[in-house]
Amino acid sequence: MATSFDPQSVLKLDGYLEPFIPAIVHRNERFRKWKDAIDQYEGGYENFTRGFDKMGFNVKESGEVVYREWAPNAVEAHLIGEFNEWHRLAHPLKKNEFGVWEITVPPKAPGVCAIPHDSKVKISMITPSGARIERIPAWIRRVTQDLTYSPAYEARFWNPPASEKYQFKNSRPPQPRTVRIYEAHVGISTAEHRVGTYKEFTKDMLPRIKALGYNTIQLMAIMEHPYYASFGYQVTSFFAASSRYGTPEELRELVDTAHGMGITVLLDVVHSHACKNVLDGLNAFDGTDHLYFHEGSKGRHELWDSRLFNYASHEVLRFLLSNLRFYMDEYQFDGFRFDGVTSMMYVHHGIGTGFSGGYHEYFGPGADEEAIVYLMLANDAIHALYPSAITIAEDVSGMPLLCIPVSQGGLGFDYRLSMAIPDMWIKLLKHKSDDEWDMGSIVHTLINRRYGEKSIAYAESHDQALVGDKTLAFWLMDKEMYTHMSDLTTMTPIIARGLALHKMIRLLVHSLGGEGYLNFEGNEFGHPEWLDFPREGNNNSFQHARRQWNIVDDQILRYRYLNNFDAAINHLEEEYQWLSAPQAYVSLKHEGDKTIVYERSGLLFIFNFHPTKSFTDYRVGVDEAGEYRTILTSDEKKFGGFENVSLDSKFTTTPMEWHGRKNWLQVYIPSRTCLVLGK
Repeated sequence: MATSFDPQSVLKLDGYLEPFIPAIVHRNERFRKWKDAIDQYEGGYENFTRGFDKMGFNVKESGEVVYREWAPNAVEAHLIGEFNEWHRLAHPLKKNEFGVWEITVPPKAPGVCAIPHDSKVKISMITPSGARIERIPAWIRRVTQDLTYSPAYEARFWNPPASEKYQFKNSRPPQPRTVRIYEAHVGISTAEHRVGTYKEFTKDMLPRIKALGYNTIQLMAIMEHPYYASFGYQVTSFFAASSRYGTPEELRELVDTAHGMGITVLLDVVHSHACKNVLDGLNAFDGTDHLYFHEGSKGRHELWDSRLFNYASHEVLRFLLSNLRFYMDEYQFDGFRFDGVTSMMYVHHGIGTGFSGGYHEYFGPGADEEAIVYLMLANDAIHALYPSAITIAEDVSGMPLLCIPVSQGGLGFDYRLSMAIPDMWIKLLKHKSDDEWDMGSIVHTLINRRYGEKSIAYAESHDQALVGDKTLAFWLMDKEMYTHMSDLTTMTPIIARGLALHKMIRLLVHSLGGEGYLNFEGNEFGHPEWLDFPREGNNNSFQHARRQWNIVDDQILRYRYLNNFDAAINHLEEEYQWLSAPQAYVSLKHEGDKTIVYERSGLLFIFNFHPTKSFTDYRVGVDEAGEYRTILTSDEKKFGGFENVSLDSKFTTTPMEWHGRKNWLQVYIPSRTCLVLGK
């Protein structure tokens, strides 16, 4: 039996939740019913999450192939493929009382499969109306696309010989104390005008990410998706790693090589919805509207034009929980970033809804309890099976208890993404002049997070990089990035401001905004322009579907300054571990001076956002007495600064209260510069 939680543990975190304890108890009871059923009828999480050992294609040592598929509406089913010359009657399946079809294909010879490795397969079914439908197997592990004749994917029987199977060499790294996440997309990780590969990412990107000081990679667009421009968020084959970038074995090598470098690897998992494709997706799989999804409007997302899972279905839970286990087991991923959690948790999917922070919005009739319970089961199962796993929720609503363990009444995520932070910077850069920036409001947005729940801070999102929006660097420097990013050109006021604020914003977010930090690839050095995948509207061009590493590696271009500063921040965090330290104490938010001062993890952070004023002998409070020195400043030459701050300066505290701190010291803080002092 799954044990119930003590409501008092919730109230200790947040007393305002008291009126909603019945709703929290109710969803916890629904979770416990599911967990008890899984324990009683399925042998617990261990067995239930290994659906891929039973469903889909499984090869025995003898060479026989067992294929199973859930399709209760079908009245006939046949396995077809290149192995039987697509003969629609040669290999019939038998159906059990649960609607699962099964066939055993005997070996061609002892130990030799009758279905050749990497050959094409399909399931052909007859519906009660007599119509024949053909589908890609739902649990298939590899699908390929040949755009020269069709955008539809084709299923492949993936069963490489032992000599070609990748053997993992490295164990998983221990869970990092602090997560510094590099969010990456394999396909765009090349400077060339084409789709990048797993092999290239392993060879070229992993060393770059390691040198930058990131200890975690979050891989986007891995689950197979037919439309490249969907950024990976319209999935058709959930167990198939995208073949655009290479083979399953090459993805295994990527993850394993990262582990050998001490890097944790997370998968951006899409369980919030599915592509509506029928021929190569899950939609109408057995001819009905409601196999994996809710029927009617409940099963459709208006904005995304996609299908919505029925999280109250036993077999759908088997499919989704096994999907998580599959990537942990088969590819050795270390955890997940769950996409679209806001859409999942509410029946309105967040469409046309602004969240005011009122608790009735989280626990009232707008909450989708079935999806919330699925997220509880997913987190509980992952952490039970892999105690060091990391799960991150993409939620804009601010749902309380999202990152509290399920055993304590929460949804069980480890971290939530602080989605308000990038929104704030865009609003400031779009609508406010520098002298209108409100220091108090900036600090409030950065520190406004739920007590006892960990957040991942980020200065800009991957969505901002897409065509139609702008990255921070592009908002700051725009067209001058084309003409004045070389050291051989004048340092114009726009470039000087852009470089300075890009550095300051990132250090401020990194050190004040959360318990983890995330960067989307290329943004660390202010990648110019935008991201635009090949499509009809741009003549299928790869011009903007790549990352121009050549410009940051060019020792004459100013992009390298931003890259250097990003690496310096990460390496300093590795040394001082501020992300795992208690939230910072902010002693100063001065609107006139445009300064922010705070302490975290034994370091003193000082920011001067004033566009024109520098301050000599600027007095700041600090709790711990002693002699301080400059550990990092954005003003260093290697960071594109003006070298107005001496790195040799020592600062001795005076034992007198200042801004609520026991001591003070005085510093020189130039305009648009940040300092980090330490002992």
